[in-house]
Amino acid sequence: MRVTEVEEFLRNPPTGFSVEPLGSGYRVRSSAESLVLIDAFESCCGKIVFHNSLGRKVKMHNLWEYTSMRKNLLSKRIFLLTSACEENVTESNEKAARETRVPKQYVVSIDGKEPFIKWQMERGLDWTISSVAGESYRVNIDLTKELESWAEKNITDDLMKGKPVWRDASFTLKYYSDALFDFPHWFGFSKRTFKLRLK
Repeated sequence: MRVTEVEEFLRNPPTGFSVEPLGSGYRVRSSAESLVLIDAFESCCGKIVFHNSLGRKVKMHNLWEYTSMRKNLLSKRIFLLTSACEENVTESNEKAARETRVPKQYVVSIDGKEPFIKWQMERGLDWTISSVAGESYRVNIDLTKELESWAEKNITDDLMKGKPVWRDASFTLKYYSDALFDFPHWFGFSKRTFKLRLK
């Protein structure tokens, strides 16, 4: 797993990426060898748009789209955006109010073809499909635990006060079947999550 601050990513993009400055931010282009799952977002550098991104929530409507997405997940380096947040709880009129500050945003990448990651994703996707056969479903692939481990070694106290709370440390695949009455999906029973772990 590689974790890069957004500002550093824009200054020194990895191989296969190019950054184009715009009047109000940046446009980032990527090659077909990367799978980018990042929505447009605002940062201290302005609005950042990843031109060839599928977005954090990928929708699939048929077997061909699912097969293509699965192949990409298991053969490319995957990029997503996550935020390390600080939460302050303050007492106000008998209620605890949470104030969230986002001091740092990171581009996280994992290698989908790395054997251990590939095995986990294959197993997680197979488990999802077998448990909701013939239905629509949503599956979240979650990297929170790995980012927590990374933060313990790499985020110092002078950068953030306390332990960061990770926001958007996952991406979602949504499959829509053509079933006429897809009650389990409507009522939220076909939602699955698996946590991706590194060695």
